[in-house]
Amino acid sequence: MAKVFSMVILAGLLFSCNSKKNYKQPTVKIETNFGDIIVELYPAKAPKTVAAFLSYVDSGYYKDGSFYRVLKAEEQPSSSFKSNLIQGGIWQTKNKLQLSLPGIPLETTQQTGLHHKDGTISLARLGPNTGSTEFFILIGNEVGKDYDYGGDANEDRQGFAAFGQVIEGMDVVKQIHSQPDDETNFTPPVIIKNIVRL
Repeated sequence: MAKVFSMVILAGLLFSCNSKKNYKQPTVKIETNFGDIIVELYPAKAPKTVAAFLSYVDSGYYKDGSFYRVLKAEEQPSSSFKSNLIQGGIWQTKNKLQLSLPGIPLETTQQTGLHHKDGTISLARLGPNTGSTEFFILIGNEVGKDYDYGGDANEDRQGFAAFGQVIEGMDVVKQIHSQPDDETNFTPPVIIKNIVRL
């Protein structure tokens, strides 16, 4: 009986060891009601952006956050560039905290060598060096287009700071993207339960 019990314990330990993946890059899990989105981050290429993002994750800022903004190519005016993305963070749920945080120095795609492609996570911003907790995830390839350095998405043509890539859960990203919206706002916002390190 003791031998059988020992084998059960050993099997459980082996399963738990094998079920935890050994990610090569810092990796986070975005937990939503639609499932989890697994994102790997690139600190060697975008060190300031990744360090700030992980500090927000470790501080628990994203708990009870939301995806609140959506761009759907078919709903955008014919005169504008078209893209598909979901944007989230704490802007709606913890606005005072979000506004109190200093902006992260912009690490452009020209500097990092990263580009905006299908599944890229990037820092949302208004002016230069204003990005902090808010981020977006792209659906579809935008390499060399409006979100990269030199693109038209911002007046300063500096683009956005790409800093990671979805490696699991693009089906969840697309399901969130398909939720009801009013112009560019999800109705209602999609809850981010939390973002945690793996």
